[in-house]
Amino acid sequence: MGVALVLFLGTAFYTMNLYKKSNDTQKQLTEEKQLVMNDLNAMAKQYDDAISENTVTNANLVEARERIQGLIDSLKISETNVKSLWRYKKKYQSLQQEMDVLLAQNDSLRVENSYLATSLDSTRVRLEERNMFTDSLLVQNTALAEVVENASLLNTVGLKGFGVIERTSGKLIPTERASRTDKIRVCFTVAKNTLVQEGEQELYVQVIDPKNNTLGLNEQVQFDEKTLNYSIISKFNYENSSLNICEFVASKGNSDFAKGRYIVNVFNEKDLVSTSEFTLK
Repeated sequence: MGVALVLFLGTAFYTMNLYKKSNDTQKQLTEEKQLVMNDLNAMAKQYDDAISENTVTNANLVEARERIQGLIDSLKISETNVKSLWRYKKKYQSLQQEMDVLLAQNDSLRVENSYLATSLDSTRVRLEERNMFTDSLLVQNTALAEVVENASLLNTVGLKGFGVIERTSGKLIPTERASRTDKIRVCFTVAKNTLVQEGEQELYVQVIDPKNNTLGLNEQVQFDEKTLNYSIISKFNYENSSLNICEFVASKGNSDFAKGRYIVNVFNEKDLVSTSEFTLK
């Protein structure tokens, strides 16, 4: 009985000791499994951060991230034993090495993309500056063309209008009396302008009486959207030098001239180049 009791107690102690060691081993394996799980989750987060930093998806990063997630899902349902845990640790180490390479490549690509973006921004700025410069040149050229166009017009100076008495001999006597005026004489000087081509030129003379009537021919000519009533067309041969010109304008219907203020205008097509006024008493 004594021997049996000793054997029983020895067996019970051995069994309890073995059970305790088994529990300790299982606890340690569970803790190590959780550590591997934590490492895999940390690795997955690093991939997530790397993928989110790229405006263009990196297929290698996405594929590696999916494999890690598959390994995490498998580890969750795996048996907790030394063989299984060792296999997952080896896979983790292999994935760690792969991640170091992929993240290094990703950092290099991100730097290159940043450089390319900066280069593109710089190119876009230069293009915008060139477009602004081109637009500025276009505006300047347009303005210059307008200046040249305006400068190439014939202008007149010394415009005067006054009444004259016309003798049968052809002699002209200036007068300020409306009742004695036979015609209105308009005189001006065509100014020299080297930008104007030599040859036949014409200006439109307009004389308006105190009743706002256009004297002389009182005919119309159209320039774009502007209509001009003129008294006479002054035609002359321009030779790139100043030229004195006088024209005669008759009253409306050859009636007597009205007393009051008269306005004389000279137009180069639609552009008014000279104006003056006089009074008949």
